[in-house]
Amino acid sequence: MSLFRRIFSSKSKSDQKSKERHLENRSKYMPEIDLPIDESFMINFKRNGGKFLYCDNDDEVLDSFDKILLENDWYEKDVCSFDIGLEHKFSSFNLNYVKNASASFYFGTCEYLVADSGAILVSSNQLREKKLTELPDNFVILAATSQLVKSIGEGLKGIKEKNKNAIPSNITTIKDFEPQKEKDFLSYGSSSKNLYLLLLEDL
Repeated sequence: MSLFRRIFSSKSKSDQKSKERHLENRSKYMPEIDLPIDESFMINFKRNGGKFLYCDNDDEVLDSFDKILLENDWYEKDVCSFDIGLEHKFSSFNLNYVKNASASFYFGTCEYLVADSGAILVSSNQLREKKLTELPDNFVILAATSQLVKSIGEGLKGIKEKNKNAIPSNITTIKDFEPQKEKDFLSYGSSSKNLYLLLLEDL
């Protein structure tokens, strides 16, 4: 049973939160604890400022996406996406799909979820040739627990193995999920994203 299922089905959520706080507050100079890959990702992702919604099935994915739209008032707004499959799967939400940064948010998938840094690994398969700075500040990423890898090296190896004929370009990671409250010259070029992760259990 995965960590996510254990957490969300646990009767004692306070115990789990206490454990998470203990792990997050450990000194960086203390010896590393060899955590399960899913637990390591969750702690590092949250430490980076990311928000994730764990989903047991596709119906829960749609319900969680609906909650994100309502929370941010994104219904009937422009959404930047390059994934036709997502457009079809989420067609009932009355969104206007565009290809530019003026949209309210970016909606896509990813290559891998990197446990040891809590980062999201993406490539031209998701972003085309756009730089992160050319995309909206708000991201919604749909991923599955089977996409968890321990390190960036493992993720790069997986990309090469999946794309033997043509390795994608524009491979990068998103790992700063604290939204910029105000835009100024100091934040110019920042790739920080306010990111929601819809995480589907598929193992």
